[in-house]
Amino acid sequence: MFSKFTRSSSPDYAFIIFLTVLVVFGLVMLASASSDLSQSKFGDSYYYLKHQILFGLLPGLIGFFIAFFFNYQIWKKWGLLLLVVSIALLLLVFTPLLGFKAFGSERWLDIGGFGFQPGEFVKATFLLYMAAWMSKGQNRSKSFTEGLLPFLILIACVLVPLVLQPATTTAVLILLAALAMYFAAGAKIRFIVLVVLLGALAVISLILITPYRMQRILGFLDPSSDPLGKTYQINQTLTAIGSGGIWGVGYGRSTTKLNYLPEPIGDSIFAVIGEELGFVGSLTLIIFFLLFIWRGLAIARAAPDPFGRLLGTGFMALVGLQAFVHIGANTGLIPLTGVPLPFISYGGTALAVLLTMSGLVVNISMRR
Repeated sequence: MFSKFTRSSSPDYAFIIFLTVLVVFGLVMLASASSDLSQSKFGDSYYYLKHQILFGLLPGLIGFFIAFFFNYQIWKKWGLLLLVVSIALLLLVFTPLLGFKAFGSERWLDIGGFGFQPGEFVKATFLLYMAAWMSKGQNRSKSFTEGLLPFLILIACVLVPLVLQPATTTAVLILLAALAMYFAAGAKIRFIVLVVLLGALAVISLILITPYRMQRILGFLDPSSDPLGKTYQINQTLTAIGSGGIWGVGYGRSTTKLNYLPEPIGDSIFAVIGEELGFVGSLTLIIFFLLFIWRGLAIARAAPDPFGRLLGTGFMALVGLQAFVHIGANTGLIPLTGVPLPFISYGGTALAVLLTMSGLVVNISMRR
């Protein structure tokens, strides 16, 4: 029994180095992107940076070291309970006493003066439980009644509350990460195709029945159609990135973050990076994301059991997809979304969860 808590090899130091670079880079860029906004709202240029460190980095480091020191396999039996608790928290955002709305979405809980997004917890607990559930037998990936049908029910239990918030893009990212795990578990291709078709049908239906989602699509197709309205943000992000050129205007010297760029510390932080650090700085960040994901997938592939392999695959797929969606939305490759850039954008809950999950990946690497 005690052998479960002992490690058999050294941690993957390359993964830890890439993780450290992303976290430090995120704090440095947040300090720049948030300085003017912090000063104007709170009279402190470093308010958002301090908040990120206190409520994101510090709890994230605690979570990282807990996940690092204890064998990841002990979390397998806690997956269902953690998922149920996180879904319950997700539903509480709709209650008038604990939930509160910001930026038009009901995604936050306020418990004892501490605000957080339960949707970020759901990302982690859902991947944890799916890895535990899929690793229990071949029927999970080969049988319709024992595999696909329960998979669809689990997906619905998580995605429906997210869509109602609304947090549609987050729901899509979770679905795609779950599909990556399902594929890695050996699921039949026709099952995966069926889930993709059902998901695409659901997304198209939401776009057709929701005016603001349809406006985003129309704005994406024609960015010049309403430059002061629905296409304002994408025009400002493209202007910011274009202003950076090859080398950028210099750290801390962005002008679009002052009065023009919506959400410079969240949804549009890559545009600030593009303006201040230019093409070279943006490309360097993308390379480190690719290196981080590459090492994470290598760790997952070398995991000693299906649970570790699926858990690592799901987490790295989620980080990769989220980074792609954020960067793609800022550069006009895909329609605008409200997805933050992992490890970089402001958000204490997100950073804490990402660091904790990274600790699990490092723990997996010690048992190859």
